[in-house]
Amino acid sequence: MSIATYAAEKQIAIAAVRRACVLTASVFNKLVKQETLTKEDASPVTVGDYSAQAVVNTILGRTFPQDPIVGEEDAADLRQESGKALRERIVQLANETLTAPLIEGEKEEWGLGSSQGQTSEQLLDAIDRGNYGGGKTGRFWTLDPIDGTKGFLRGEQYAVCLALIVDSRVELGVIGCPNLPVSAANPSGERGCLFVAVRGQGAYQLPLASPLSPSAAGTRLTIPPSTPETLNFLESVEKAHAKLSFNERVAQILGITRPPTRMDSQAKYCVLARGDGGAYLRMPTGTGYKEKIWDHAPGSVLVEEAGGVITDGRGQPLDFGLGRTLGENYGVVAAGKDVHAKVIAAVQQAKEEETQSK
Repeated sequence: MSIATYAAEKQIAIAAVRRACVLTASVFNKLVKQETLTKEDASPVTVGDYSAQAVVNTILGRTFPQDPIVGEEDAADLRQESGKALRERIVQLANETLTAPLIEGEKEEWGLGSSQGQTSEQLLDAIDRGNYGGGKTGRFWTLDPIDGTKGFLRGEQYAVCLALIVDSRVELGVIGCPNLPVSAANPSGERGCLFVAVRGQGAYQLPLASPLSPSAAGTRLTIPPSTPETLNFLESVEKAHAKLSFNERVAQILGITRPPTRMDSQAKYCVLARGDGGAYLRMPTGTGYKEKIWDHAPGSVLVEEAGGVITDGRGQPLDFGLGRTLGENYGVVAAGKDVHAKVIAAVQQAKEEETQSK
């Protein structure tokens, strides 16, 4: 495979995610509480969510106009008279972000720089470009503008997540983590990382401030081997997102003694890829909920390119060609090659015990 495969997509995706990270960090620092809308699934949608989607979709629309986008938000509420104040705030923030000076590696033709301001209608249309339904064939992007909205609102972990899917396979993933420490060895040190993986080309951590600089070659990521003493689980903070009591039983079966690391968002995939945690375990909390493809697409290619394995809870590959979701929910398990099969076996044992006890 040529090393230049998806080279342009990679550069543009990195630039889009970095700008969205700058925007979301700025929104957090001056967040006005009234700017949160309520969504049916009760996860808070902030002005940052909409603004970040407007920015990323504007850049993708300029650079890859034929590519559809599977995004989380649509602009219907913003077009109402009741959404006027929020709409004006989003237009202001998105334009501030798009028109900010170019940094090293960025290009004006990507829709960036002082002359690239957009009208309100253009930005609402950009948000609505995220309404593609997905599918088995062709290429499309998936975007989660703020993955881990509750972590974002707490000032903890969240991520801006972008992936390119071609014929049901994730080919490129970029995850920006503004609040993630650059090194797990120094948790109170510098924060802000960007993670990128192109299939067949490895997984890398880059500095969020200057990810496109030639001097920012990045750190190649490899998941190290684990033992029961070093292994622990990476889990969601939110109990609604994962069955944490089930995870405890799986840990017992595996002889894991370290407590789990709990954080919001696909930052979990990033810390797994760089070797900070042993296994990502997200089992369904009940029937009916289906995992969204944008919550796992970039993280899946990152883990695989760092030498890991990601499947559902039965050990079957995740299918990104079913539409906007992964279909029937059997959970998600990601881990290093050396332990993944053991985790799956423990999950199956815990499920059998659960069935017998009913």
